[in-house]
Amino acid sequence: MSGPLLLALDQGTQSARAMLFDEAGELVAKSQRHIEPYVAPQPGWAEQDADYFWEELGQACQSLWLDHPELKSRVIGMSLTTQRASVVCLDTRMKPLRPAIIWLDQRRTATPPALPFWLAAPVKLLGQGETLRQFKAKAECNWLADDEPELWSRTAHFLLLSGYLNYRLTGELRDCTASQVGYIPYDYKRHQWAAGHDLKWKALRVNRKQLPELVAPGETLGKVSAAASRHTGIPEGLPVIASGADKACEVLGAGAFSPEVGNLSYGTTATFNTCNARYVEPIPFVPAYGAAIPNRYNSEIIVQRGYWMVNWFKREFAREEMDRAEQLGVPAESLFEAFLEQTPPGAMGLTLQPFWNPGVRIPGPEAKGAIVGFGDVHTRAHLYRAIIEGIAYALREGKERLEKRNGVPITHLKVSGGGSQSDAIMQITADIFGLPAERPHTTETSGLGAAINIAVTMGVHADHEMAVSAMTRPGARFMPRQEYNTTYDRLYRQVYQRLYPRLAPLYRSIREITGYPAR
Repeated sequence: MSGPLLLALDQGTQSARAMLFDEAGELVAKSQRHIEPYVAPQPGWAEQDADYFWEELGQACQSLWLDHPELKSRVIGMSLTTQRASVVCLDTRMKPLRPAIIWLDQRRTATPPALPFWLAAPVKLLGQGETLRQFKAKAECNWLADDEPELWSRTAHFLLLSGYLNYRLTGELRDCTASQVGYIPYDYKRHQWAAGHDLKWKALRVNRKQLPELVAPGETLGKVSAAASRHTGIPEGLPVIASGADKACEVLGAGAFSPEVGNLSYGTTATFNTCNARYVEPIPFVPAYGAAIPNRYNSEIIVQRGYWMVNWFKREFAREEMDRAEQLGVPAESLFEAFLEQTPPGAMGLTLQPFWNPGVRIPGPEAKGAIVGFGDVHTRAHLYRAIIEGIAYALREGKERLEKRNGVPITHLKVSGGGSQSDAIMQITADIFGLPAERPHTTETSGLGAAINIAVTMGVHADHEMAVSAMTRPGARFMPRQEYNTTYDRLYRQVYQRLYPRLAPLYRSIREITGYPAR
């Protein structure tokens, strides 16, 4: 084989991966480094050394070349995709001033910037006063300015992790428009930094000079620098192509190119996305994010701690399986399949609402998780099934919301992320949604989305539509089973959908009494 290869780097929450794809979207080679997602010096904090990510990416790349030295000469371009909404503060020498703040961090400020009356009044009239308050309170730039004022005064550059790693690769302060997700002054509809008159500049303590230049997916960010080449082994001068954040690339790599196709991502954060040529807010006043394709948008529903809950279950309830998995040399999650085989659909009435992390609108800032329906028949196996089913219920709710917002029925599902590798979870998904559920042909959909952008830019395929057609295709397909879909439909409509409205007043009382989650 002598065809061109496309190098995709994926710096996710759980690992750093270096992957080579061919022009047909086949994964030719891969190197993966599992990482420590974050450290928590105090409850609710989530930080990690910014250079730790750079070191792990470098190690992943060097391992790739060590295992496949013959492939390096065939690489024609590279692209980076990363976790979203993690931020890095740099000084004038381009050095990190503090650890990166990871997207799971829950800190906030009690004294955000006050908006002038003429900006605040219309927001309140639209019923969005609480949404704006949450935006200002949670913004990292705001609480940094309050809690670490000396450090913030020395912050010359305020970047997302994607921007920092692209800088380490190219020496250029540039980032992709489709990576811009977070508490930043960004205009999601126009794919650019907000206009000078936008209230976001008044609501946030960041200025335009601290932010990077932005380029669209498929444009060139720069070329691999000599220093980056020494660190990673990637050939110096190789073009670095913009692609977008991991979720954006995952939607593209799954082949979800139009709004009748829903993409479920069973990752650390679980999401339901539809890709649109027009700007459709998934919830009023909640933006659609930039897709990993120029001039397109992803309308997204989020379960913030989605398959993070599997790790929570593993840590708190599955020590026996973890020990056995270590002895067998397999992931502990592979042993959890037995839990799903041992329990019936509906978990004998055990129903879970997966809001282990508060939201802003739906769910609201008072939200907490809940498990209802316990009886003496229930075991760890039922709890695990309830977790899997609860996440799927939440995403089905998101699917129905997006159908109404888009005005387009969703006819089939593309399912990606770590949870999609379980046949049992795929079948549960088909049964709960009542729709065929397909895996993409590769597990590395985020990397494939990045590779698609390389392929278009480097002329391997003429445009994104042709590249998606050539490089994505379905893998295994799971059909809904009518008898189980009927059970799930009744549980979803008569139990799950009624939980949050009835429990929300109790959640507000809990927050008022305990102070958690913080306002």
